[in-house]
Amino acid sequence: MVKALPLHHGIVKSFPKFGSSFDLPPSPQLLSARLAGSGFNRLPLSRKFPPLFQKVSATGEKTSLFGAWTQDSALQFRDESPVSIELKSISSELEFDKAIADAEERNELVILVWMANWCRNYIYLKPQLERLAADYYPRLQFYCIDVNVVPHKLVVRAGLAKMPAIQLWKDGKKQDEVVGLYKAYLVVNDVRKMIERELTDE
Repeated sequence: MVKALPLHHGIVKSFPKFGSSFDLPPSPQLLSARLAGSGFNRLPLSRKFPPLFQKVSATGEKTSLFGAWTQDSALQFRDESPVSIELKSISSELEFDKAIADAEERNELVILVWMANWCRNYIYLKPQLERLAADYYPRLQFYCIDVNVVPHKLVVRAGLAKMPAIQLWKDGKKQDEVVGLYKAYLVVNDVRKMIERELTDE
């Protein structure tokens, strides 16, 4: 029979039968004394435990979640940029003309996504285009146009041959186009290149 030895917190004890040793955690009294000696207890509560708030930032179409430390904290972090932005819908020739005219007045580019809701390529492409729109928010406006909703003369006016098609318009005219008939991430890469080329030329 092995005789039990008295245990003391924070001290290494050896048990002959097992031939092993281990560290026991310090007692609450010893831990409190160590913290008091370090000056931790003299700090205000807000410095000991800076609260992390979860805030929701409205972006107009969608919302994004971000964390923010209070000003009392030594570490401050704030990111209010949206993760994705829902594409604005154009359903008439009047809305089309207004979007183009507003961009021309502000000397900005416009991205028009021509699609149909039943198009499988567009279904895969849509969420990635929404993330791309967030990358250029608020400098560029992204719009989606369902070819089954708008007048056919508007489709002809835009020079649409295939869809989904992502067009870049500037100064009231179509400047470039990417047809999304291949993998969605490759289409988005090409759209990004198209935008960057135009921004570089400005």
